Amino acid sequence: MTPPSSKNPNPEQTSREKRRSEQLRANLARRKQQIRSRRSGAADERDEGITAAENTSSDTPSSES
Repeated sequence: MTPPSSKNPNPEQTSREKRRSEQLRANLARRKQQIRSRRSGAADERDEGITAAENTSSDTPSSES
């Protein structure tokens, strides 16, 4: 049995690989954006993303002794 020739891949395989690489790039871009938003403390802009924590007066330490 001979291995498939990489010189002449069939069109179905080529389109599948192209779709897969596009999906991987899109996923990587989403993950990078999510990391950036978490680092800056901003809300994630995706619909299913996390919301930013709000700063409340109870979050800040009081100067009462």
